[in-house]
Amino acid sequence: MTVVTVQTAARFEMIDITGRVAAVVRTGGIKQGFCTVFVPHTTAAVTINENADPDVPRDILAGLDRLVPLAGGYRHAEGNSAAHIKASLFGASQTVLVEDGALVLGTWQSLFLCEFDGPRTRKVLVKLTGA
Repeated sequence: MTVVTVQTAARFEMIDITGRVAAVVRTGGIKQGFCTVFVPHTTAAVTINENADPDVPRDILAGLDRLVPLAGGYRHAEGNSAAHIKASLFGASQTVLVEDGALVLGTWQSLFLCEFDGPRTRKVLVKLTGA
């Protein structure tokens, strides 16, 4: 397993981590298999989506804010319940196929670390399985 550290800069953001994960795959020594990307945080998530147009991640964050507003009458004392809910909706991990030593992603797809309670230092755990 490889740990990739990501410093987030805002309360809510989507950070493209594709290049960092692809570097782990390139040096990981597998030609075919799976790459699992996991975040061990309850207010962050990992997703795959479009990165060709920077408005897509912005629209995703704006849509999430409409669905799960920051102030929603939550009971959690820390005041970050919206972040917990958003992280649960997206999930803590993604698995990507590896072929010929590279991530298999669609033309417009990228891996994103989703920050819902930043800024923070986040860990992204990358595990390769295969031969």
